[in-house]
Amino acid sequence: MIPVYISALGLVNALGNSREEVRERLLAGDGSGMVRESGWLTSGEEALVGKVRGELPTLPEHLARYDCRNNRLLLAALAQIGEQVEQAIERYGRARVGVVLGTSTSGIAEGEAAIAALDRDGAMPARFDYARQEIGTAAPFLARHLGLLGPAYTVSTACTSSAKALVSARLLLAAGVCDAVLAGGVDSLCRLTVSGFTALESVSPERCNPMSANRRGINIGEGAALFLLTRETAAIALLGHGESSDAHHISAPHPEGLGAEAAMRAALGDAGLEPTDIAYVNLHGTATVKNDEMESRAMRRVFPSNTPASSTKPLSGHTLGAAGATEIAFCWLALTDDNARLPPHVWDGVADPALPPLRLARLGERMRSEKPRVMMSNGFAFGGSNVSLIIGER
Repeated sequence: MIPVYISALGLVNALGNSREEVRERLLAGDGSGMVRESGWLTSGEEALVGKVRGELPTLPEHLARYDCRNNRLLLAALAQIGEQVEQAIERYGRARVGVVLGTSTSGIAEGEAAIAALDRDGAMPARFDYARQEIGTAAPFLARHLGLLGPAYTVSTACTSSAKALVSARLLLAAGVCDAVLAGGVDSLCRLTVSGFTALESVSPERCNPMSANRRGINIGEGAALFLLTRETAAIALLGHGESSDAHHISAPHPEGLGAEAAMRAALGDAGLEPTDIAYVNLHGTATVKNDEMESRAMRRVFPSNTPASSTKPLSGHTLGAAGATEIAFCWLALTDDNARLPPHVWDGVADPALPPLRLARLGERMRSEKPRVMMSNGFAFGGSNVSLIIGER
C-alpha cells in the first residue's frame, strides 16, 4: 500500500489542551485530569470522569445549528494544526481534502439538556437543532467549517470508531480519492454514556485499574484527536492496520480474544513487520474483567513476553468513540519524545494471577534504541469490532 504519513496532530483530553501538555502529563503518569463530579449519574452519586478543562472555541454563527461540546472539542484540536490544514487546502484544493471522524456521542449532552427543558418548561429551547446530536454530524460540520468539498463522513462503531476513521482515511489516500484527509475522533461526556455503562456494571467508582486483581471497570472520559494524513513524507507514518469482527456477543469480547489476535496479526502483516519489531503496545486496557482477561491472552499469543505495554485509560479515561485516535496519538507523542519515554502503566501493582502476565511499562522507562521504532495501539468494541493500528518510522 502507498505510504501514508502523519503530517500534523491536534488533541485535547483530560491530560491537557495541547500536544506538549498532554505529552508531559502522559509520560509522567499524571492522572490529575481525572475529576470526581456529580450530575452524570441518575442516582445523584458522583462519578470519576476524564474531563477537558478550560474554555473551548465557539462556533461561527452560520454554523450555530451544529453547536455542541463535541464540535467545540473538535475545533480545539483543529486550532493546534490550523496552519498545516490551510497549507494542505491551498496545495491540493478543497475537493481533494477529505474528513473522516469517529464518535459515539456526537451532541447527545445537548439533546439531554433540551429534553430536560421540555420536561421543565413544556417546550424545547428555541435554538436547539437536532443536527447537534445526530450521530453523523461531526465530519460534515468540520468540512463545512473549513469549506472542504472532498468526502466527509462519520464512523460510529462504539470504541473502535476513530481507529476505523484512520483506517478509512488511509484507504482514501491509497486509492487516490484524496490527497489529504483530516481523520480522528471526538467524544464528549454525557449522562447517557456515564449512566449507561454504570447500568452495565462496567464503571469503577475509583480510578480504573487495568490488569489488576482489583479491577472494577472503566472511567468515562472525553476528548478529540485530529490527524492530518497525506502521502507527503513525514517523521511518522501510519504503517499498518488490522480489523476483525468476531461478533461473539453484543457487549462481551470473545473470552480467548480470537478477534483481538486476528486484528493484531493482520496489522503486523499489513505493515510487513514481526512481533519483535514492535517497541510498545498501547493496550485497549479498559480494566473490565472480561476485556483485560481476553486482551492479556491475545497479547501473550502474539508478542514476546518482553514487549512493553500499558493502558493509558487511568490517565485520560475511556474516551469511547475518540479512544482509537487518542491512543494512537499517545503513541505518536511517545515516538516523537526527545527522551524516548514510554507511557507508563498506572495501577495498584496487584497482578491478577488468572491473567497471563504482560510486560507493563514502568514510569520513566525508555524505548529501546534500535531503529526503526514502531508502536501498536489496540481498540476493541461492542459487537466484536476489533482494530489494531501501527505507526512509526519507515
